[in-house]
Amino acid sequence: MADELVDILNHKGELTGEVQLKSKAHESGLWHASAQVWICTPEGKILLQKRTLNKDTYPGLWDISVAGHLSVGDTKVSAALREIKEEIGLDLKEEDLIFLKTIKRQKKPNSTTIDNEFNHLFLVKYPIELSVLSLQQSEVAAVRLIDIESFKKELIQYKNTFVPHGDAYYSYIISEIQKRT
Repeated sequence: MADELVDILNHKGELTGEVQLKSKAHESGLWHASAQVWICTPEGKILLQKRTLNKDTYPGLWDISVAGHLSVGDTKVSAALREIKEEIGLDLKEEDLIFLKTIKRQKKPNSTTIDNEFNHLFLVKYPIELSVLSLQQSEVAAVRLIDIESFKKELIQYKNTFVPHGDAYYSYIISEIQKRT
């Protein structure tokens, strides 16, 4: 997979003026940002994506509908819209995005990656049809729609098949989706 340049942030999430390759940021534990977009249908079904087996972190696991790093100069909105288009082929607009919040997270998904990120969380309510999606083959192995109750059960029963974002993270997302559908 192609490496990309990212803006480096300080521990408060402010731009430092430094730019690094994403791989270098992950290798050195430098703070940077991502956009994470949860897409649900008006009826409350959640779109999940399965990561390809060639991903450097969490290969083959089910994950957020769409997610990606903010490239140099990106805003959280421009990155979210770009990633939606790249990963699943939907051309959405800024007004389709519901900004939820930004969270500061430190993760060590493997022995060579220190992922210090500010995650900008978004929700999109959209009448998605799987048949019209165009998946980015290098990133997305599969997608599926799942209702909230089944999602909650699977997070418990099949925990090891999901990216380990943590119970608090998943509870927050589920709560936000339920409030808005």
